[in-house]
Amino acid sequence: MDNNTIKTVFKEYIHPLDSKVIQKMIDHAQIDKYVKKLDVLTFTNAFIYAQLKNLDSLQRISDTINRKKTVQRLVGIESISKSQLSRKNGDIPPEIFQIILHHLIQKLHQVLGPKKAEKALRKLNLIDSSTISMCISQYEWADFRETKAGVKMNTSINFCDGVSYPNKMIPTPARPADETQLDALIVPDKDVLNVFDRGYFNFIKFDVYCDNGIRFVTRIKINTVVHVIEELPVDPSSPITRHAIVKIGNMKNTLQLVETIDSEGNKIRIVCNDAKVSAQEISDVYRNRWQIELFFKWVKQHLVIKKLYGKSENAVYNQLYLAMITFCLTLLMKTKLGYKGTLLEMFHWVRDCWSKSMTTFISVVFKEPERSSGGRRRLNHEQILKKQWHNSNQEMLHI
Repeated sequence: MDNNTIKTVFKEYIHPLDSKVIQKMIDHAQIDKYVKKLDVLTFTNAFIYAQLKNLDSLQRISDTINRKKTVQRLVGIESISKSQLSRKNGDIPPEIFQIILHHLIQKLHQVLGPKKAEKALRKLNLIDSSTISMCISQYEWADFRETKAGVKMNTSINFCDGVSYPNKMIPTPARPADETQLDALIVPDKDVLNVFDRGYFNFIKFDVYCDNGIRFVTRIKINTVVHVIEELPVDPSSPITRHAIVKIGNMKNTLQLVETIDSEGNKIRIVCNDAKVSAQEISDVYRNRWQIELFFKWVKQHLVIKKLYGKSENAVYNQLYLAMITFCLTLLMKTKLGYKGTLLEMFHWVRDCWSKSMTTFISVVFKEPERSSGGRRRLNHEQILKKQWHNSNQEMLHI
């Protein structure tokens, strides 16, 4: 019997989690040593399901599991209370989900990396943070402002040939400055160009990156002192208004300075420590920084992170990690299927067909449009898809 006729979409969706590997890690940490019902794997399955179905409270998760036998069967638990979910969410160390997320990111690197751009310049590591505001009376540990609490998702994403996926996510209270996490988010690979905004400005770090061959592009502040070493020619037909070799602040290393106009007509000044990158490329690369803003927008609109399941630090951080894990699982499913639509469309397909068999799912997702005319002979899409699916399974086995 074809395995796809009995394997559900949800089981295939969570397959990259590699439950056996995760279980060994859990056993080593002895997290589930005395647990009889809600172990970490079951909890993970339940909360990934909650992300898919936009269940934004523990009560909704509990009610859904208790009512629906299909959910019970696929998640792996027959009943659960809100209080049990809450206790488990607060007890699991966030490091467990951090490791799971890292595991999925490595799979994305291996699946997407070889298929993407060969030019080193186009391997971009975009760095930024996004803050989630919270009530200060309920989240006193999440230091932010005098009138509100908050957590910050310090994030770097890979952007290559139009595809974005997380490289690292570090949750912290919102108050610490962005630059405190820059070293942790930087990719030291010489083939990667790190791109970040003015929130990460630090002359000492910039000199260290230059000395160690770590490539970066960033925008400088209005009051930054610029020492011009050499003015370079500019193509009058390009949007570049100035190109120069400079030193900024108290840096000892020289940088390229590019001045250009943004989409709103404002002048922006960008620096890059790679002498081989052209002025136009520096401008284009920095414009791509907007992709991380689109990433945050997607995550906040379509995953459950703005309504929090718990009030403790563990509970909040676990929820952020599980949201990112869900994002990675969706992208892995989209990539494995070779689906050409958007990531949101793939997310909706999985959400709507989660309990169906993979065979049914594939036939629905890749359904041919109906045609009234004879036209050209149709390709055998079913055979093509089966071959593609087999090849994808073989690739994933080696990861």
